[in-house]
Amino acid sequence: MTGKTILSALLALTLPLSLGACATVPAQRAPEPVTVGIIGLNDFHGNLQPVARPLRVDDTMEVQAGGAAHLATAIDTLRARQENTLVISAGDLISASPLVSSLFLDEPTIGAMNRIGLDFNAVGNHEFDRGWRELKRLAEGGCEKLTMREPCAVEPDYAGAEFDFLAANVLAGPEIAAPDSKDGGTLFPGTAIRRFGAGERQVAVGIIGLTLEGTPDLVTPEGIAGLTFIDEAEAINAAAADLEADGVDAVVVAIHQGLVPDEQPDVFGCAAISGPLREILDRLNPGIDVVISGHTHRPYVCDYSTVDAARPMLVTSAAWGGQMLTDIALTIDPAGDRVIDKSARNLVIANDAGDAREGVLRPAARADIAAYVARYAAAAKEAETRPVGKLGGQAREIGIENALGNLIADAQLDATRSAGAQIALMNPGGIRADLIPADDGTLTFGQIYTVQPFGNTLITKTFTGAQLLEILRNQHADAGLSAGGSTVFAGSRGFAQVFERDPDDADGGYRFVSATFEGQPIDPAATYRVTMNSFLATGGDGFGTFAEGTDAVTGPVDLDAMEAYLDGEGVRALPAIDRITVID
Repeated sequence: MTGKTILSALLALTLPLSLGACATVPAQRAPEPVTVGIIGLNDFHGNLQPVARPLRVDDTMEVQAGGAAHLATAIDTLRARQENTLVISAGDLISASPLVSSLFLDEPTIGAMNRIGLDFNAVGNHEFDRGWRELKRLAEGGCEKLTMREPCAVEPDYAGAEFDFLAANVLAGPEIAAPDSKDGGTLFPGTAIRRFGAGERQVAVGIIGLTLEGTPDLVTPEGIAGLTFIDEAEAINAAAADLEADGVDAVVVAIHQGLVPDEQPDVFGCAAISGPLREILDRLNPGIDVVISGHTHRPYVCDYSTVDAARPMLVTSAAWGGQMLTDIALTIDPAGDRVIDKSARNLVIANDAGDAREGVLRPAARADIAAYVARYAAAAKEAETRPVGKLGGQAREIGIENALGNLIADAQLDATRSAGAQIALMNPGGIRADLIPADDGTLTFGQIYTVQPFGNTLITKTFTGAQLLEILRNQHADAGLSAGGSTVFAGSRGFAQVFERDPDDADGGYRFVSATFEGQPIDPAATYRVTMNSFLATGGDGFGTFAEGTDAVTGPVDLDAMEAYLDGEGVRALPAIDRITVID
């Protein structure tokens, strides 16, 4: 056979095979979408045990909710439904906590979240209550004493968090910033990337975490010395651009700032498009898929495309205290590198028996978490149950003026008389719970600790009347005259204030008019000795004039002042509610 004949024979054999192979190879199919589940929470505040107050689900249902052991089971249940899952907190994970956590510097909250499997926590303002150094210790581990309380009291080998703190808008100098920070010298890294799947079905989710720019107004200035808190929207947009350059398919923001719904929250739908977060959302560049928010303690799930079609993001918040979780699902197209579907719903984490209801989970307590919390509860029990005195009624923080605020102010005045105190002022934000005595009037240390968990010392300073009036003019009350929407100070006996409706407030709030001491108007030219807690004394809550006082004398811890005030043979009467007059 000649060469030509051989070639012809080979072609005759191979050509049909080649044609047949081309005809039967199927077209390459695009990779299937990948679903990533995100479990959102916010404002946990160390509530390792169930929250005492019932949670109102709707007009017909209240439930007992929360508790780390129940929360753990709920998260396990949601995680089991999705192959790919992240658990993300939007700040205030710690501090302003009940005694079982706060007494131990919130170390047990970090330990519980390690066991639950939290992936990320965006810093909130309360993360800085004890200063950035203590926050770093809490995150990284160790037993260096940086506060008045002893660290590592229960766990001598406290090792820190197994999850990441994120702080995209908290800038720090090189001596403070995380050594591995990729975010221009932030206290903690500002972003993270998690990848799911493999090969052509691999997807990447970028996470941005940050706190509100106004954090310096909410914490003691010394505790954040050396840090700069920058604009939230600018920080998010810059971080998102970096993440997109790194090839992420979805961007999730965890921010400790929130919306404010109406007074009848719809926990299963979108109930709010107003509040401090609204302005930030309107300035975000397109491309953000989910915003997990917090700070306002309100529950909502908002499809922001109904507000702004150019920003089709979900905006969520799960109330506070571990009473709720947000169940979020992102469906990502690996070929198109984008989110093609998203959903979110709020779920109530009930711990009581009750009827089945859509959106309400009743998970059993996870045994290992329950045992871990019980270990700390036992360590706190002696302090928690110790009687400290008796009170002649329930003291609740309700309204622009209330007996609880007046009681605290009177206790602080009494404790600082030796420093020349004439007036004591107490900020409503420093009051964290109501004070409800037993039937015989007995109060325990655990109760008064829950009301004032921050461990502030009392500071007495001299102010001119003009300075005092400047402080008072910066107060404001919301239209409902509720303590929660107010910066109005509770004043000690002998001090009185007048408020009127604010014509410049579209929502109908109230503003300061005048004040008197022992029946006489505050004299701008006179001087007054005023007691406040150490948080206010350095300009906390945005009242910078407090820092201008002179001749400062440091007194006892606020909690010790309250205990001393209650520690009598009889029953301490509730103070009258006659120190604020409101003019419509």
